[in-house]
Amino acid sequence: MTYVDLNCDVGEGIGNEVELMPLITSANIACGGHAGDERTMRDVSMLARRFGVAVGAHPGYEDREHFGRRELAMAPTALRKLMIRQIALLRNMSAVRHVKPHGALYNLASRDRSVADVIAEAVWEVDRSLALFALAGSKLVEAGRSRGLVVAQEVFADRSYQGDGSLTPRTQANAVHNDEREIVSQVLQMVQTGAVRATNGKDVKITADTICLHGDGPNAVVLATILRRELSAAGITVRPFTVA
Repeated sequence: MTYVDLNCDVGEGIGNEVELMPLITSANIACGGHAGDERTMRDVSMLARRFGVAVGAHPGYEDREHFGRRELAMAPTALRKLMIRQIALLRNMSAVRHVKPHGALYNLASRDRSVADVIAEAVWEVDRSLALFALAGSKLVEAGRSRGLVVAQEVFADRSYQGDGSLTPRTQANAVHNDEREIVSQVLQMVQTGAVRATNGKDVKITADTICLHGDGPNAVVLATILRRELSAAGITVRPFTVA
């Protein structure tokens, strides 16, 4: 039987967590950097536990104005402290199973091994049993494994891919899929065949341990409902990523 995790970025001020939690299996909770505060972190964590959803920390650049989607130059020591501070804040309120960097930090770590190494080291320092969610095939996967962390290779339901397996930059018009049929087709292809159709028309190998659905999308709840239905119909079991 095929298994996959369905994760979602939450606690970012959208307010749809009550509808999303019964549909997802892992929740990446904003840790006060790009979004969120102690109250939302506590409330969303409690909601996740009620529905048996695995809780993860979602640290990002402390840049609310740009929602953490602008790359910032940071010294390694400062980045390490940012990661540790945000992860620790959520751990003070809830049991945490994984860490997934947010936005521009995630994208930078996916292609820059030095940044990826700092993130992996910070996660290891906080708790070496935490899983690291990282873009499938990226430098962050390499760094996490090199440091001895369990890594969940992440794919995206609603993002298009380039021929090298990277995500299409959001600055490009075709970066985000909006058609529900296209999203379902991409997800099923990734999970069932280990490949994704890139924007150049070629299939790129990919490993799908966990699927990300963006919680800030206007149709997030609808898409989550459809994905759960279609994954089940295809004989794919959706469950939290297994660390051990």
